[in-house]
Amino acid sequence: MDQFRTEVKIDTSKEAINYHSRLFFMGSCFATNIGAFFNDHALNTLVNPFGVLYNPCSIANSLERVIKRKDFNEEEVFCQNGLFHSFYHHSQFSDVDQKVFLQNVNESLHNCYDFLSNTDVLVLTFGTAWVYEHRALGRIVSNCHKYPAKDFNRYRLEVDEIVERYLALIEAIRKINPGMRIIFTVSPVRHWKDGAHGNQLSKSTLLLSIDQLIKQADNCKYFPAYELLLDDLRDYRFFADDMLHPSQVAIGYIRDKFIETQFDSEAQQVLVQLAKLRKAAFHRPFNPETASHQSFVRKHISKVEAFQKQYSKIDLSIFRDLFGKQLV
Repeated sequence: MDQFRTEVKIDTSKEAINYHSRLFFMGSCFATNIGAFFNDHALNTLVNPFGVLYNPCSIANSLERVIKRKDFNEEEVFCQNGLFHSFYHHSQFSDVDQKVFLQNVNESLHNCYDFLSNTDVLVLTFGTAWVYEHRALGRIVSNCHKYPAKDFNRYRLEVDEIVERYLALIEAIRKINPGMRIIFTVSPVRHWKDGAHGNQLSKSTLLLSIDQLIKQADNCKYFPAYELLLDDLRDYRFFADDMLHPSQVAIGYIRDKFIETQFDSEAQQVLVQLAKLRKAAFHRPFNPETASHQSFVRKHISKVEAFQKQYSKIDLSIFRDLFGKQLV
């Protein structure tokens, strides 16, 4: 016997992503981890413009708000522990100044609309089917911002309500961007506060909902990030110290599978070359002012410029900046 794991087979996309594609990642922290990689490697990528969102309803609330281009106002902003925030946004947006908070979230909303209107691939990552509904407001929140638990009603979404909500949402998105493809994923991060069984019920709800959506909506696919960790890797070696989140090795493995099956061959080659440039850019010697390191930096700036000539439509300014800061 020479097979010691159950490898997950993934169909190669017939509409492959390339370096001209615009990618929009939205959802759980897993979406942030994957999306940030592509952003760091010069792909035209938008990642979680409302911050991390864990459940399908919060993601839908945010996208519906973007489609309507409805600005946030003072009545929707709350002050808790000296910080202003909204129930739509992750705490990364929170600010001591209400005007600054509103300016930032509304700027993000409008940028998101512009990007969504021209997005080629929208990747939605569901983390949990459990939601928190604010009792007084009567709506599901994206973040509780440390308000008392008694202020919320906690329950698990049903498959039918997720499917119904997203069929309407997809139709609304297609009105502003008819050609956009949607890739659904389920985060492999386990939500252990619900217990082993509660977590499985939650993930099952998400998986069943997505299965129905890709059957009923055009141009929607599923990428098995959840199965890659839980069925393919299937070992605590591939989890972080909390035994709930995937390790960096696991994230890299899942990301590589995404690239292998969703990107065209040229984009894959570009990613490999840019990964080498990025590694070189973050190389830090003990004495950065030495002639040898300065020669190293100039050599790689030349590589960036040569690469830019070969791929003129790729914005490599991030690499020029990384190397340029090291020149003395």
